[in-house]
Amino acid sequence: MLARMYKLANIFVLLLLLAAPGAWAGAFSQGDLNWLEKMVSAARKTNYTGTFIYQSGGYVETSRITHVTDGENEHEKLEGQDGERSEIIRRNNKVWCYLGERRVMVAERDVMRTFPALLPEQFSSLQENYLIHHGAEERIAGFQTHVILLQPRDRMRYAHKLWAHSDSGLLLKAAVLDEQGNVIEQHAFTQLQIGGDIDRKWIVQGNSADRGLSESNVPAQGMRSAPAESGWKVYALPAGFKKITEVSRKLRGGKLPVVHLVYSDGLAGISIFVHKLGERHGIRQGLHSKGVIQVYSKLMDEYLLTVVGEVPPHTIMQVAESVRFGGTPK
Repeated sequence: MLARMYKLANIFVLLLLLAAPGAWAGAFSQGDLNWLEKMVSAARKTNYTGTFIYQSGGYVETSRITHVTDGENEHEKLEGQDGERSEIIRRNNKVWCYLGERRVMVAERDVMRTFPALLPEQFSSLQENYLIHHGAEERIAGFQTHVILLQPRDRMRYAHKLWAHSDSGLLLKAAVLDEQGNVIEQHAFTQLQIGGDIDRKWIVQGNSADRGLSESNVPAQGMRSAPAESGWKVYALPAGFKKITEVSRKLRGGKLPVVHLVYSDGLAGISIFVHKLGERHGIRQGLHSKGVIQVYSKLMDEYLLTVVGEVPPHTIMQVAESVRFGGTPK
């Protein structure tokens, strides 16, 4: 639903491709950086509206996105086209979510990135962890695109392929592949209008969308965060992954906070959740996969550890098995 409601609303949707090893450049050139910068700028500054598909295995979901800027603010509307009404409206970093006729969340967008705005603002981590190559131009949704391939320097992350509009730089298609070159997930526009007359009646003005909200009709707002230095450490992160944030989150109905650590290599993200169990029972342990997302849960004395990431299964398990509270790795 709505690309899994912004990919579980906090996990980064990022995508790409594997080519013959001899075809890749060894480092980013100025031309490479120019294209990446163009793609980042286009995602923020281009006015567009269109329909895209999200595909993972046999699952296919259709969404419509509209993005406009007015010089001061960036506005975006993402609408699910399948099943019950689902809609996300964003003004800059503030996000309003709707399911059916219920307004279910008002939140600040944090590190979350979504199609077609997948690339980070800074590229130093990309240069450390990926090799880049340019492919032949292809047509996507009737537009000519420039193809950029990113290959990981190790087996700890996935490869990526990006199709950018040759004129504006807007990302029109993105795919992530496994080591055998099989597509795990992909996003792609099937219909797109860039510029021109785009409807703006839906744009949120001021705080008007907050009116009438209450604690009861905004259940997702019950997750509150505070910066934290919890003492939990990860001793076997893949090379290039750096801590982005660490917070303590109080979940609705929960008496004890959940520690949340986020790491990224510039494209892929890994989240670590540590929850003191209390009286909870029936915990589902082990590895579970959903497209590019891997989830690994295990009990550690009185704590439940859950690691979620857009990386291969062996990477997520390596990370999970190395989490300790302070001290040194075993």
